[in-house]
Amino acid sequence: MKSLVVLLALGVATATLPACGRPDDPGAGRPVAATAAVPSAVPSNGTAPSGSPPARVGFGGPGRTASPKPADAVPRAGNPHGGAAVPAQARAVDTSRPTRTVGNGTPAGCTSAAVVRAVAAGGIITFDCGPDPVTITMTATAKVVNRVGGRVVLDGGGKVTLSGGGSRRILYLNTCDGAQNWTTSHCQNQDHPTLVVQNLTFRDGNSTGERAEGGGGGAIFVRGGRFRVVNSRFVDNRCDRTGPDLGGAALRVLSQYDNQPVYVVNSTFTGGICANGAALSSIGVSWTVLNSVFRNNRAVGSGANPARGGTPGGGSGGAIYCDGNAFTVRIAGTIIEDNRANEGGGAIFFVSNDRTGTMRIEGSTLRRNPSAGFETKGLPGIFFLGARAPTLTTSHLT
Repeated sequence: MKSLVVLLALGVATATLPACGRPDDPGAGRPVAATAAVPSAVPSNGTAPSGSPPARVGFGGPGRTASPKPADAVPRAGNPHGGAAVPAQARAVDTSRPTRTVGNGTPAGCTSAAVVRAVAAGGIITFDCGPDPVTITMTATAKVVNRVGGRVVLDGGGKVTLSGGGSRRILYLNTCDGAQNWTTSHCQNQDHPTLVVQNLTFRDGNSTGERAEGGGGGAIFVRGGRFRVVNSRFVDNRCDRTGPDLGGAALRVLSQYDNQPVYVVNSTFTGGICANGAALSSIGVSWTVLNSVFRNNRAVGSGANPARGGTPGGGSGGAIYCDGNAFTVRIAGTIIEDNRANEGGGAIFFVSNDRTGTMRIEGSTLRRNPSAGFETKGLPGIFFLGARAPTLTTSHLT
C-alpha cells in the first residue's frame, strides 16, 4: 500500500500541465482585429508491453443492449484534393487480421456493450454488422485499459457510426487514470498504449459536466501514450460551453509521448460546439493535420483566457485550440472554413507561453472564419503567439 501511495503522489506531482496563454500578454502586445491583407508565403524509444489478448471474435450478441439503427451512407472523410504526403507512421493500420470483432454479421450484434468490452480488451478491433451502414448509440463510454498492450485500433470499415446520443463521451484513454491501471511510474510520458481510430464516424458525443483532467473531449479524450485519427468523421459533438481553457468538442488531447505529434489524416470535423477548440483542443501537444476538413465549428465561450472579470472565460479557437509551451502545429492539404470564435481565432488559436512553439500551414485554405474578439494582424482567422510568425506555403487565408 505504501508503494502505491508513493506512486500516486509521483503521478500527481509530474502531471502538472502548462499554464494557459493570455491573449493580451504584455510581452507580445494586445491582440488586434485583423483587417490587413493576407501575408505572402514565407518561406527515445520506450518499449511497449508485449502480449495483447488472444484473438477473439463475436463480441456482439442478442439481449446485450438495444440494437443499432441503420445509418445513411457515410460520406467520404477528409479533403480528397489535399495532396499532402502522408508518412508511414500516420497511415491506417492493416486490420486484415483483427484481434477481435464487434458483431456477428448482423446489426443486432453490434451493441454499445460489445464496443465497450472490445476496447477494454484491446488489440485490433473491427466490426461485422452486416452489409449496410449502422449507428451504434453508446450507453457507456468505451475506455482503454492501459495494461492491454501496445496498441488499440478501432476500424469501422467506413460503415460504422459511434454515437454518444448527445449525452456522453464516446471514447477515453488516460494513462494517468488509476482506474484504468497505471503501467509505469511516469504516466504523463509513456509510449503506450497507442490508440488509432480509422474509418469511423463519431457523432453526438457530449462531455458536458466532465471535470476530470479539466474536461473537454466530447467525442474522444486522450491523455498519454500515442494517438492518431485516419479517414474518420466527427459530426455535431459537444463539450462544456464555458471555461477559459476547456475545449475539444471532438478531440481533447494531453501529454503525448516525447511530444510526438497527434496525426489527423483525411478526416472531417463539422458542427462541433464547445467553449474553446470546437474541433481539436490540447495543452502542450503537437499536431500534424493532413488532407482534412474543418467546417462550421463554433467556440462559444465568453471572456477568453484568462477570463476577463465577470465572465466565465473561453470563446477561442473556432476549429483548433492549442495552448502550452514547446509544441508544434503543421497543417497541410487542409480546408478550414466557416468556423467561428466568440473571442480569438475563428479558425486557429495558438499560444506558446514560453514563445518556443511554431506553426506551419502548407497547401491549405482558410476562409470565412470570423474572430468576434481578436486575431493576429495579417492572419485572418488566426490568433498566434509563438517563436516566430507562422510559415505559410502555397496557402490562402481570407
